[in-house]
Amino acid sequence: MKDKTGRTLAILVAALAGVVALAACSSARQPVYPATPISPEAARGLAPDFQFIAYQGQNVLGGNQASLYSLLRKGKPVVLNMWAGECAPCRREMPDLQAVYDSYKGRFILFGLDVGPFTGLGSREEGKALLQELEITFPAGTTYDAEVVRDYEILGMPTTFFIKPNGEIVRKWTGLMDKGKFTELVESLLTSS
Repeated sequence: MKDKTGRTLAILVAALAGVVALAACSSARQPVYPATPISPEAARGLAPDFQFIAYQGQNVLGGNQASLYSLLRKGKPVVLNMWAGECAPCRREMPDLQAVYDSYKGRFILFGLDVGPFTGLGSREEGKALLQELEITFPAGTTYDAEVVRDYEILGMPTTFFIKPNGEIVRKWTGLMDKGKFTELVESLLTSS
């Protein structure tokens, strides 16, 4: 009788473990990043606002701390480039972004937002080190708001947004962008703004 009870208990435990394993592997789980915009701004096609801390470019940004909307209030289009310190494509495109930014001298604001701490692709220190190593001078910084990655639906790195002064996102580009493509998209943004 004792042997039969032990066997029954073992079968019940195994069955319960199987049910738990199936539930854990169920495809009904929610994705990490929802397919629909979660912020009211994104739902209307507007860039969600966020606060950031400047690594560099405080003279353009208006200080050590600012927000995306404070940049937009300057009346210029904004190119928001989300990157990370340990992102190889980000590293490759930064010099091209710098060259185009330099050639348009003040016609738009380029801001590089380091989201490495939220994507597992580098720390803030690694982000700052990358800017120094590549001699990047365009305004850049980071945020302590992890919701930015979700609000902007960042699914790949780098991701660049082309934003009119009214906050309307006119283009989102995910992946490496060369100098020619970046120039083309900046021209399109300037024409539409």
